[in-house]
Amino acid sequence: MNKTKLYYWSITVALAGFLFGFDTVVISGADKALAEMWSGNTLFGDSDAFHGIVVMSSALWGTVLGAIFGAYPTNKWGRKNTLILIGVLYSVSAIGSAMVSDPYLFAFFRFIGGIGVGASTIAAPAYVSEIAPAKNRGQLVALYQFNIVFGILVAFASNYLINQNVTENAWRWMIGVEAIPAIIYTLMVFGIPKSPRWQIFKGKVEEAKKTLTLLNPNENAQAQVDHILSVENTSVKKESVFSKKYKTPMLLVLVLAVFNQFSGINAFLYYSPRIFELAGLEESSALMSSIGVGIVNLLFTLLGMALIDRLGRKQLMYLGSLGYIISLGLVAYAFATDWLGMHVPVFFFLFIASHAIGQGAVIWVFISEIFPNHLRAQGQSVGSSTHWVLAAIIPALVPLLFSKIGPATVFGIFAFMMVLQLIWVHFVMPETKGVPLEELSKQLANEKDKNLEIV
Repeated sequence: MNKTKLYYWSITVALAGFLFGFDTVVISGADKALAEMWSGNTLFGDSDAFHGIVVMSSALWGTVLGAIFGAYPTNKWGRKNTLILIGVLYSVSAIGSAMVSDPYLFAFFRFIGGIGVGASTIAAPAYVSEIAPAKNRGQLVALYQFNIVFGILVAFASNYLINQNVTENAWRWMIGVEAIPAIIYTLMVFGIPKSPRWQIFKGKVEEAKKTLTLLNPNENAQAQVDHILSVENTSVKKESVFSKKYKTPMLLVLVLAVFNQFSGINAFLYYSPRIFELAGLEESSALMSSIGVGIVNLLFTLLGMALIDRLGRKQLMYLGSLGYIISLGLVAYAFATDWLGMHVPVFFFLFIASHAIGQGAVIWVFISEIFPNHLRAQGQSVGSSTHWVLAAIIPALVPLLFSKIGPATVFGIFAFMMVLQLIWVHFVMPETKGVPLEELSKQLANEKDKNLEIV
């Protein structure tokens, strides 16, 4: 195995996750300024509704579109070409949203960036899973998640530094600076090869053999191609992930995606400075605490990456679920009893650590593993679009829910959902570590499969 090429290509592709994380969270630093600037605008007669649905969540609605339709270019044009397009979308979005002064134009450019985010959750994990060996596939695909949280940390730090040093239109600099890494990433992706499994699926066997030889110079490329084709040729090429044969993997990705967002993770990341201010912190302390969130996220994502191919996906989900329940319960209790202050960020640090080592480390790995090669992008699209529909709806409602039912009730609902997740992990979720992609998809597609525990 040529580890240098494997890791360089995997890291390059995973940088799409950096832009995902940066783009998702950078808006939190601009939240207050945008709310004040466009406070005269209302939706359904409510300025909070306008701010949440139009201004803050416009990127998430683009993400939904990118997740729903991202499978088409990923399959049609290939993983590599789709990743290049994603870089272009990020660049245009960053520059455009930083320059406009109209809320609807701002929402439009954020929407474009969101399309890039949604498509990247399909193309990037698919590419890495298709070049990675089974024994460390989890760790390599989790590089995407690592880059997401690294992007989140950099966005929090960038927001804080710009807020401290720029006195006028700081929000424009916060959002516009994303164009720099977006352009660098786009240029880097031009240097990677196309996915060999995608090339085989498209009948470009000789090109696939060249890529496989670059990855595994000591192995017979033809033998690898024959093995992949032996599994793929047993599948009906026109079949869909919605057929009964794939009921099990479909249910797995749908439920995992639903629980991911009902943890409240995106709601918190979008509104962390506002939540910390509600907990009694001043604006500067709230932004600083957000940096702490980013650091904890990064450290525990690294821990999750180190453990995902050792302990497995299911064990990490156990750890994450228990941590969610404890941390969200404490947050709900703190807001319900006015037990506010500096300890509230500590509860959120535990929440972020639980997410990073559990759902955060597992979700993109898991949904990239359990469908066959010819349906991988389509299956990821279903899981990713479910994830992003909820990621658009829940944060959009947060300002309204906070004002109507209060933070304590909101976080209490999230805690209850994580109790349900723990039950689902124990009784339903399979273990997928160390199983080759072709073997894994074949086992999960077995309609008469008795025991989903794969070890």
